[in-house]
Amino acid sequence: MTEIPRESQTSIDGHDDSTWITDEESFFSPPLIKQPPVLLREIVALVVLVLACDLTLYRSFGFAGPGVLFLIAPLMLGIGTVQRRWGISVWVMLLLLILLSLRLLWCGSWSAVVAGFVLIGGFSMSLAGFRPYLTRGLIFTSQLIAAGYRRSNHYFRVLAQFSFRNLGRFSPVILSTNLLAIILPIMALITFASIFVLANPDLVKLFGENLTHLVEWLEEVMVEVEVGEFLFCLASAGIIAGLLRPDPLTSESRPPPNFKRDSIKSLFYEAYRNTLIVVIGLFSIYLAFEFQTLWFRTFPPGFHYSGYAHEGAAWLTVALGLATLMLSLIFRGSILNDPRLPRLRLLSSVWSLLNLLLVLAVFNRLFIYIGFNGMTRMRVVGLLGVASVFGGFLLVLRKIGRQHDFTWLIRHQLWTVAFAGYLYVVLPVDAFVNQYNVNRILAGDPRPSVQIAAHPTSDEGWLCLKPLMNCTDPVIQAGVRGMLDLKRESLENQLLKDQQHGWTTRQIATDRLVSQLRASKAIWTSEPWSNERGGPSRQSVIDQFQRYSYQWY
Repeated sequence: MTEIPRESQTSIDGHDDSTWITDEESFFSPPLIKQPPVLLREIVALVVLVLACDLTLYRSFGFAGPGVLFLIAPLMLGIGTVQRRWGISVWVMLLLLILLSLRLLWCGSWSAVVAGFVLIGGFSMSLAGFRPYLTRGLIFTSQLIAAGYRRSNHYFRVLAQFSFRNLGRFSPVILSTNLLAIILPIMALITFASIFVLANPDLVKLFGENLTHLVEWLEEVMVEVEVGEFLFCLASAGIIAGLLRPDPLTSESRPPPNFKRDSIKSLFYEAYRNTLIVVIGLFSIYLAFEFQTLWFRTFPPGFHYSGYAHEGAAWLTVALGLATLMLSLIFRGSILNDPRLPRLRLLSSVWSLLNLLLVLAVFNRLFIYIGFNGMTRMRVVGLLGVASVFGGFLLVLRKIGRQHDFTWLIRHQLWTVAFAGYLYVVLPVDAFVNQYNVNRILAGDPRPSVQIAAHPTSDEGWLCLKPLMNCTDPVIQAGVRGMLDLKRESLENQLLKDQQHGWTTRQIATDRLVSQLRASKAIWTSEPWSNERGGPSRQSVIDQFQRYSYQWY
């Protein structure tokens, strides 16, 4: 086996510390991959991120830990990434991470944590100069373990070759000198600092106490470190090393969008033309029926809201998705070279207009259901889902107009779906849902109360229920008071447990809810279930509220 030279690239201080990979090491990657010199900022970022992962993930008991990590990680990656490219996608990913971190600190969820790790991968890709497509992100993620293994080998080789003679590769210029020039200033600093401390009894006492606390803290940390935690830190270091020095991704070469083609008639033109004519006719007839039966009318008692507005909207969304797929499949391949293409585009424009009306029909059905008995999480999901399908349809129209390829469409479609998912994770959905329902109830419409009685909510959603404690409907008022009192009791017990786990369990929404409920202590003490007056129990009041509201389920 031949050995490829390891020393070939000259660093900024005249030393050559680039690394070539041997044939044996090319089991994990192609040979002849040059590695830039190891930098001080890279090592600092690696150490800080490993410690941050240990404190905010392994030792975390709540969502505040990951929220802090997603603020630290982009900062450290920006400092430590060896070859950085500050493009627009870097700043977009940074903004998304900051919003997600604030969400985790306010009222977190596991879906937000997963989204944060996905965004960290996208941020690292963007920082390395790669466009953060989801398809390429899977490749980038799959390479992290192997890349971390290679980077670790690189660090070990550099460490093995380390000497004070080449310290300048990692350190500031002031340290790039002989050994005596480093040791002498350190000895002088220690000597005179010790004299100044000894000259002041208060400083001696303070220094001794702090030193004792430091030693005790280090002993506690060393005792608490487990094998699992050590392995976690080791795995984190490997992945972080791969993020700081990612492997190059292959880039596709594609022709420019406006390249010239030979004009050739396609065998599929007549089939596509006739198909578009048929669907235009069918969509026109159906949309006329849709607008006649479901728009601008008052629905009678017993109207099948679930069938029309819930299941029906889902089927119309499927139709919109199939229309999007059909258009993307029609305008590709040989049909783009057909001289009759403008006629086909005219037909597609007419069908696109009908699809736009279909989108309005789907939204109308969803709002019919919302108008019947209020807002829910799943109805928010439905609105975002229809919006993402419509966004995908617009991308197909752009693909047709700009003659992009199918790969471009898939990548941007995935971006659309991912952004809709991100919005659901980062937006205060529970607060929006409950505030909408509360406003409807206070305006005299009791039907949305079923969503409060039937569906769980997070602490940010509970914050919106306080106005119902003074609702004019006595059943809703008593039921919500009972639910809030039960929630107060649950939170008090939870806070006692969370105090043992530290700051990572803190949530701003939870703290505000506790303060809000404690401020209403006078109301709880006046309720029949809080004393021995023989009134209805708290659970019976809640059960009565649920039975009352379920008439609108």
